[in-house]
Amino acid sequence: MERLEIWHSSTAVIGPNMQLVACPLAISLSSGVYMLAWSRKKEDVVGLKAPKKEKRVKKENRTQPPVEAPYVAPKLKIATKSPDKTVEIFDGMTLLDLSKRTGAYISTLQGILADLGEKVESEFDSINIDLAELVAMELGVNTRRMHTGEGTNEPRPAVVTVMGHVDHGKTSLLDALRQTSVAAKEAGGITQHIGAFVVEMPSGASITFLDTPGHAAFSAMRARGAAVTDIVVLVVAADDGVMPQTLEAMSHAKAANVPVVVAINKCDKSGADPERVRIQLGSEGLLLEDMGGDVQVVEISAVAKSGLDKLEEALLLQAEMMDLKARIDGPAQAFVVEARLDRGRGPLATAIVKSGTLVSGQHIVVGAEWGRIRSLRDTAGKITESAKPAMPVEIEGLRGLPMAGDDVVVVDSEERARMLSQGRKKKQEKDRLRKIDEGMADELEIKEEAPERVEMPIIVKGDVQGSVQAVTDALRSLNSAQVFVNVVHVGVGPISQHDIDLAQACGAYIVGFNIRTPPIAITQAAARANIKVLLHKVIYHLLEEMGRAIVDKAPGTAETQVSGEAEVLNIFELKGRSKSKGPDIKIAGCRITDGHFSKSGTMRLLRSGDVVFEGPCSSLKRERQDAETIEKGNDCGLVIQDCDDFQVGDVIQCLEQVIRKPKFISTQSGSVRIEC
Repeated sequence: MERLEIWHSSTAVIGPNMQLVACPLAISLSSGVYMLAWSRKKEDVVGLKAPKKEKRVKKENRTQPPVEAPYVAPKLKIATKSPDKTVEIFDGMTLLDLSKRTGAYISTLQGILADLGEKVESEFDSINIDLAELVAMELGVNTRRMHTGEGTNEPRPAVVTVMGHVDHGKTSLLDALRQTSVAAKEAGGITQHIGAFVVEMPSGASITFLDTPGHAAFSAMRARGAAVTDIVVLVVAADDGVMPQTLEAMSHAKAANVPVVVAINKCDKSGADPERVRIQLGSEGLLLEDMGGDVQVVEISAVAKSGLDKLEEALLLQAEMMDLKARIDGPAQAFVVEARLDRGRGPLATAIVKSGTLVSGQHIVVGAEWGRIRSLRDTAGKITESAKPAMPVEIEGLRGLPMAGDDVVVVDSEERARMLSQGRKKKQEKDRLRKIDEGMADELEIKEEAPERVEMPIIVKGDVQGSVQAVTDALRSLNSAQVFVNVVHVGVGPISQHDIDLAQACGAYIVGFNIRTPPIAITQAAARANIKVLLHKVIYHLLEEMGRAIVDKAPGTAETQVSGEAEVLNIFELKGRSKSKGPDIKIAGCRITDGHFSKSGTMRLLRSGDVVFEGPCSSLKRERQDAETIEKGNDCGLVIQDCDDFQVGDVIQCLEQVIRKPKFISTQSGSVRIEC
């Protein structure tokens, strides 16, 4: 390598020996070539390429000053969690806690609070649980309230839910405990909605009982009963054994993590076999005390009122082991067990207090409805000023009818109650529209593969909210591949003119469950509009009638089946026909051996079991007379269009298109379904 020399100067001259003398910057010729090669090699290295020279564009001289645009601050994005996820909120949480749980920026939360009329400057400032829920709903996030256990905890009565199969004696057991007769008042001897009441035991202790229906359609109501209960009494008939609703009640209790006490009822009957019931329950995974488990078993008879004292001891022992306590002070936390609409008193909600004290005159929010407690009534119908834990009360004063299972929230003011109610309704509407969009997208994906499906709109009216929801769920379970049961409207109360107008607009059936007969004017209006009104008090009959209506409305599926079969005995030929009558033809002389032949059917020619030809029938005669249908055992002459390859001994089948309707299937357990 040659030496590279650099001098600092201002000029370059040639010396006497013809050598280049660089005064400012002298580089030998060979060194210059080396530098050029090195620079090209450097360009080949990835990431070290020199930028390409762009053409210089001469800028135009601006004659006008630039336009002054107002400054627009960048909009903050709300980074929220998925709407399917639920965040926990509690009273006194800071803005920073809410930001971490919802995934939104602090400034975004402060902006929402400012719109609500609340000013929170620091991220460490605390907000109450109502504001936290309002902010979360504005962000589109589901919430779950976490109530603190602060305050005086005192022992409370146990909330016991009676579950089991239909007609196993649940209501009769409660009748024996409270010395009343509820079963006689129920339609068909079946409990149609939840009843909550307090039973005073001979020992002085009190137990709150929930009676849940045993029919398969009321699965959702039993699930709500298990959600608010402490102990489940599983009633099993000694002469019937474990049935489908018995297993369903066991699954509800297991899902709610609630202890079970088994009451084997009807032990006084001649066919009673308690040991068989024990073996069945053990085989289903219920660990009984007799088999080394911890589930107590008591043999009782509700009719003979025997064994009730042992059942009481078992329940009190289980409650003592659980050490049930609840907060007495502070605002109440309660859950709605049932809701109904009274003509004189308005919307009424039966609730069980879980903690705190519910006081008359408080502003409450129940689900998406709000109101001020006008009065509280106990299970005997007497007005009370307050309700403590495990006490069922009937709340009067709500602005609307809540859903069974909603929580009762006590708020500070009417304004806060109205805001919370509006926020929840808005959130419910958004969720409903989102589910509709998802359902429409799913239907579009399977629309090409799905068969023809008709819609059956239904309007459901009932006596209480729980029954309406249970009937709605049962009707929707009758959906099939051919009929879509669309419940367009549900309501509590009698059938009104508004229901008739709505049914006429969409061609809907009106189903009334356990309500009074509508007035003559409403009945005549429905008859003029050709609207079918179905009134029932027992859900068995309701589902059977609706099942038959669904089967009648179903379009059915077209199927090809063999309607008849014949044997070719002789062959006749018609030759020398004129052009006006057509070409020569062959007639198969047949005898129908099975079924019947129809001229409108398709004929299939079989030879040695193989299909030779298939086509429409152009002529069918019996004794030289044209016939539309010929039954088994008769002779006939048959011509198949474009077919002249008949042989004696061939078999001809007649194929017809039939419409197969779905089948309505009802089981002994009360469950129904539609099979296509």
